[in-house]
Amino acid sequence: MTLLNLNQYGPHFQIKVLSSLLTHKEFLINIHDTLSEDYFDNQAHKWVIKEVLRYYDKYHTTPSMDILKVEVKKIDNEILQLSIKEQLREAYQASEDDLEYVQEEFSTFCKNQQLKKALLNSVDLLKAGDFDGIKHIISSALTSGNDKNIGHEYNKDIETRFREDARTTIATPWNKINELLQGGLGNGDFGLIFGNPGGGKSWSLVALGGYAVRMGYNVIHYTLELGEAYVGRRYDAFFSKVPVDQILQNREKIEDILPQLQGELIIKEFPPGRATMSTIESHIAKVGDSGLKPDLIIIDYVDLLTTRKKTADRKGEIDDIYTSTKGLARELDIPIWSVSQVNRAGAKDDIVEGDKAAGSYDKIMITDVCISLSRKKADKVNGTGRFHIMKNRYGIDGLTFGVKADTSTGHFEVIDYDPEAYEKEDLQPSNGFNGGLDTFDKQVLKNKFFELNS
Repeated sequence: MTLLNLNQYGPHFQIKVLSSLLTHKEFLINIHDTLSEDYFDNQAHKWVIKEVLRYYDKYHTTPSMDILKVEVKKIDNEILQLSIKEQLREAYQASEDDLEYVQEEFSTFCKNQQLKKALLNSVDLLKAGDFDGIKHIISSALTSGNDKNIGHEYNKDIETRFREDARTTIATPWNKINELLQGGLGNGDFGLIFGNPGGGKSWSLVALGGYAVRMGYNVIHYTLELGEAYVGRRYDAFFSKVPVDQILQNREKIEDILPQLQGELIIKEFPPGRATMSTIESHIAKVGDSGLKPDLIIIDYVDLLTTRKKTADRKGEIDDIYTSTKGLARELDIPIWSVSQVNRAGAKDDIVEGDKAAGSYDKIMITDVCISLSRKKADKVNGTGRFHIMKNRYGIDGLTFGVKADTSTGHFEVIDYDPEAYEKEDLQPSNGFNGGLDTFDKQVLKNKFFELNS
């Protein structure tokens, strides 16, 4: 496959292209990302295109005729000088007839060249079987140059900032957290919950997803650890408040609840280490094609995704995955929640701080909201824990809240945190028992043993 140039259109068409680029700034802005001097064989045309791009990149406007005259004089080749002057004269004198057609045709030509380049660059990816990578570069080629939005014009668009929906959020189940986040996790935001293994991280995602569905939002929950059906049972437990190990005996209750839910829930399993962010993006598009627009994405959890960026250092890959997740949230303009583990030192702390993030502190830097869920062995037994606001782009961080956690149904109650109360064991557990081990019901003890070893 060879790349074409503009010779097929003839010299008159090419002069019209130069004229458009020199006299229509908006056209240059729209075509900038796909424009290349390589599309031209004429050396004078190549020089003009190269100079236009250089000047625009530096000064963000088109060069005037006077500027071009100065730059032409710097050329040592007299013959090339004369050719450029002649081409510039024709370009500035070109009529406006058919200019709209020329601009549209040339834009299509540039996009097609970008697509051809993408296909040529896909050969190595095809040999490696990286179909997600192929999809990514082709998608980028197809969309390049399509964004005509220059952004938010601060001085002119105050009304946008002061609309009630200037920042659209989806609330969490916890009012105290919502107050700090100015309503919840916003569209385009990436939220992360840190916790130790078996501490209830995945259950917190069920709580976030289930609450959103109950509020009328459509949720896609991606699971990379547990099967779809089992995650579904966890949602059954959340909606019904029936412990997850008793769900199979309470089918009728679940069936009665389902019609009451206002939103839709899709649970999709991908094998860990096999799915990329492109895999998830493709699935979201497939869901959209079915007529369901997601309002919230949940990924349990992003560290288990893989990436096209293969490095000797796993940290670099993780950073790429997190950056891609944040980018997807922005691109889709919907919030994404996920979880991650703390390191070994963090698992021993009463309150997990940002330096205890497993793998890379950059995870926190990339996200918009970071909350740690601290639950030591005693907490798992007593049904307690602590939420700590590690990072909050929209308000105060560094605060800690007590948590009453029922990890059989996914219900977390956020309360004021009093370290002395925890030390004195004044907090009452919320998992169906009120005393120490001697007063446990046998079934409760069995359930707790299962939780601690799962």
